[in-house]
Amino acid sequence: MPASHLYVHVPFCARRCVYCDFSIAVRPVVPVTDYLEGIERELNAVAPQEWTLDTLYLGGGTPSKLAGNGIRELVDSIKARATLSPNAEVTIEANPEDVTADVVEAWAKAGINRLSLGSQSFNDAVLNWMHRTHSARQIGEAVRLALAAGIDNISLDLIFALPSEIDRSWSDDLDAALALEPRHVSLYGLTIEPATPLQRWTDQQRITPAVDDRYAEEFLLAHERMTAHGFTHYEVSNFAVPGSESRHNSSYWSGSPYLGIGPAAHSFDGARRYWNIKPYSDWLRALREGHPAIEGEEVLDSKNTASERVYLGLRTREGYSVGKSDSPDRAAAERWARAGWAVIDGDLVRLNPEGWLRLDSLAAGLTGS
Repeated sequence: MPASHLYVHVPFCARRCVYCDFSIAVRPVVPVTDYLEGIERELNAVAPQEWTLDTLYLGGGTPSKLAGNGIRELVDSIKARATLSPNAEVTIEANPEDVTADVVEAWAKAGINRLSLGSQSFNDAVLNWMHRTHSARQIGEAVRLALAAGIDNISLDLIFALPSEIDRSWSDDLDAALALEPRHVSLYGLTIEPATPLQRWTDQQRITPAVDDRYAEEFLLAHERMTAHGFTHYEVSNFAVPGSESRHNSSYWSGSPYLGIGPAAHSFDGARRYWNIKPYSDWLRALREGHPAIEGEEVLDSKNTASERVYLGLRTREGYSVGKSDSPDRAAAERWARAGWAVIDGDLVRLNPEGWLRLDSLAAGLTGS
């Protein structure tokens, strides 16, 4: 069966944030027509004959840089080749400053029903340090405009564990996010990626990365605050009002097949993972010359598959089956439970927030991995 989940990478950004190592293209003027031509060409090459989508996710980059008409044309191109299921989840990632009344109305008419806002912080000084291009005020205004247009499934992104030199109250940011009453919140600990301004500043000792204790403290505070407000901590980085979990992202964590188009987009067919050419200009050139957009692939063997099944299970509230017998995995899970890192429910082990802080090492310790 064709993948029922489609990811579309829109690479354009106004500027590169200090922590970003994604495939982006900084353009003062977004080449909407050229980009949509590339998407058309790729869709012509990869779209199945009969295709029904349960989720469509426009990510980036900054998809909102395509404005209203660009998103409408993009979604129309997809609808010309696929049927969206009656209750399909259709998400757009957006920067708050791109959300205007006209634009968000056009998105709603195109079928967008979920908005993921790249908020990151409600502190203007922090946003400026991150090289974000919006203000704290614009986050609330974007939420108001989206609700007025009928898009009420709203997710906010926040970044925690900032360098010690940055004067930021994580508690205040959580309060500000909750005050907007989103249905979903994604929280990401700041990581230092190679070849980013953040790495350069770290090497120059201009900033000091957050220590593990503060990372843990802020992660656990978020869990406490969010769950007290009725959110479910359903994946290590994600919280949702019950029923508003991201169906698209959940498909990744459940191991479902998905298709990705656009520069650097990844796809998975159940046994093979493959990815597109990363630089936007190279991706577009390949398609115009009639070449595939795919840059590389890997076929998962039984060991890789087992390892991913362990890791993906442990990172969600669904957990991982360790069996009911006296197996090594069961013994490990019981040690985690005694340490206060997990709970065992029948044959399933589910990590709690203390366990999620140790996710990588715990997953690596199971025989399935």
